[in-house]
Amino acid sequence: MKKLIYISLLIVAFVACKNQKPVTKGYQGQGKSAVVSTLSKPVQKQWKGVWTFDNEATFFSNDFESGRLNGITSDGNNHYTALITAENTPVNVSPWYAFKVWSKTPKTITIKMTYQDSRSRYYPKISTDGENFKALDSTNYTALNKGEDDFGINAAPEFVEIKVDISESPTYISAQELYGSTRVKNWIDSLSTKSFISTYEIGKSRENRAMNLLKVSSKKNKKAVMVISRQHPPEVTGFLAMKSFIETLSADSPKAQKFRDNYDLFVVPLMNPDGVDNGNWRHNMGGIDLNRDWQDFNQPETKSVRDFLVAKETEGYEFVFGADFHSTWDDIYYPIDTIITGEKGKIVFDWIENITNRLPQKHTNVKPSTNIKPTMVSRNYFYVNHGMPAIVFELGDNTPRDFLKQKGQVAAEELMDLLDNQD
Repeated sequence: MKKLIYISLLIVAFVACKNQKPVTKGYQGQGKSAVVSTLSKPVQKQWKGVWTFDNEATFFSNDFESGRLNGITSDGNNHYTALITAENTPVNVSPWYAFKVWSKTPKTITIKMTYQDSRSRYYPKISTDGENFKALDSTNYTALNKGEDDFGINAAPEFVEIKVDISESPTYISAQELYGSTRVKNWIDSLSTKSFISTYEIGKSRENRAMNLLKVSSKKNKKAVMVISRQHPPEVTGFLAMKSFIETLSADSPKAQKFRDNYDLFVVPLMNPDGVDNGNWRHNMGGIDLNRDWQDFNQPETKSVRDFLVAKETEGYEFVFGADFHSTWDDIYYPIDTIITGEKGKIVFDWIENITNRLPQKHTNVKPSTNIKPTMVSRNYFYVNHGMPAIVFELGDNTPRDFLKQKGQVAAEELMDLLDNQD
């Protein structure tokens, strides 16, 4: 009976969204000018719990922060089909999934991953503790209906099948590493043990989660750097680079100490805590892409940061640099063209050049934008409303994790050097 109920729920979820099509490209402000409505839209909140099979001998669960599994069926012979659907549509093709599976007796199972109006973007990551992940062994991965292009969603397979060894101890299977709001808060708290770092709440999300801000400040400075991350829940690689970036600026090195003597650093590392904890593909729980809400501020998450920035400027702060960390198909920088920003914005391009010179082993594209109104995206709002040179810093979905850490560190070091030369 349970199995029939779950199959019915699966079909209802699929049919409800079937006639709506996803947005197939991301947007950071290039070649666009029309305002996108950010008034809240309905969201289909997924059921959370445990599925049982094989006379209650095999179990699947999505009941944890960032979990996403909308349906699972047993096809016999230890083969299962998982359905992943979005929180609402239209939506960027970023089919996040995260679930755990275990069995009363050790065995190998095969799971076919299927998605609502999407393809298989994220290569599966495996963990036994929910914190330490590694990519699934390629011998246990089979692409079905491979894409025909060389890059992007059209290059991705339509479905994949994965083989996993399971036992009584749960195995986590996830699109990317898990960094829910609890784990991010633990990271913030670990940094806050340093005397010059504090954390406080600047607002609440739609589901009443804390919008936590990290302040790094050694002296009473009036110049500041602003950093945000994770507007889009699946974009973990951007978060990991940001994490290394902040840790470098907060380090005990002479360079970091000098930076903190002259600048305050403000960080909102988790802009979309609801979307992250609910395992959303892209939106907050208002059903909106937060990086389209920096014009009208209809969502509480963006409104919290806006109000914080306005309050700090009222206190006399000057924001000299802003960065918004994201993830996409490959590493890319989205600055504002100096045709718009003039000499003030040159620091962003000098920064990109210096990072590139130090990390020549991986090419990063640069796509400057000349369209900054309506503001809509964070980078444009930062510059237009607060005069700060700003950039969207994108990291690839599959960029090696050790390189993410190195890139975050180098980016921080080069920014410190450039700001030091401006003093």
